[in-house]
Amino acid sequence: MAGTDEEAVAAADDALYVLTAVLLTPAKFPSVLGDDYPEACAALGLPPRADGYGLVLGQDGEGARWTVVIDDVSLVAVAIASWDCGMEYDLSPDERAVVTALPGWPLAVAVAAPGVPAPHDPPHEDEDQRPLSPPDTSAWGPAQRRLGADEIALQWAAWRGQIDDAEFSVQDGQAQPPETPEAAGPAVTPAQGGDAVPGSGHQGVRRVLAEARAYVTSPPPLGRVRSSFASGDARTLRADGPGWSIVARTDDIAFVLLDEKPGEVLPIGRGSELPPLLEALDKLAVRPL
Repeated sequence: MAGTDEEAVAAADDALYVLTAVLLTPAKFPSVLGDDYPEACAALGLPPRADGYGLVLGQDGEGARWTVVIDDVSLVAVAIASWDCGMEYDLSPDERAVVTALPGWPLAVAVAAPGVPAPHDPPHEDEDQRPLSPPDTSAWGPAQRRLGADEIALQWAAWRGQIDDAEFSVQDGQAQPPETPEAAGPAVTPAQGGDAVPGSGHQGVRRVLAEARAYVTSPPPLGRVRSSFASGDARTLRADGPGWSIVARTDDIAFVLLDEKPGEVLPIGRGSELPPLLEALDKLAVRPL
């Protein structure tokens, strides 16, 4: 998707009823759009700007869906933080901050503006300029795999509580499958996984660990490895690659999701290899400002 022309920007800005907003930065972006920041930007036809963008999703007076891209990242960050705290915040970007307006929404939005027609795509004549639409997550694939990893990071305590460290066997490298926490939703369900004992565990997990280790010597595209706050001195670490996602705490275990294993979550025990790997990845990870 390329940026729309000035008329489209004016149309979207003329009467935009803001419904929600998200950040598109190296440290925080809708992972459903890609494994890294440049890939997520490419999904919207945007260059990977170093400071990132704010995406404002709303409807115009006719009810059409629009995504207004702005370069005032801090404004969107403040709005999101206010909304998360249950506070009202009037997100009204200055026209000078508007980079472009894209028809459609790249993410699913469950609400609609009152008093206007139901959400719909604005008219378009050029097939190469079709409105944005959310990635298909009806079947297991990269988008749903990344959403599953998002959910595990969000509900870490629920998922971690299903794993008994005693179930990790040094002999066979396998962990028994935990029950599925209801909070995790239907996108992912736990399955047998392996610990980090060298030469043992699930073959796919060993491949993922090898590819993650390669990131340490050959840094991946920006945003493939991200670090965020956790309790205590720990960090929540997220790493993605071709066909896989890792969610871990730097002081704890990790979970792996694979494109080749629909709906399954494979836990990785601490072992001897995981702690130094997580420490090394955390050092090269992008962190929120």
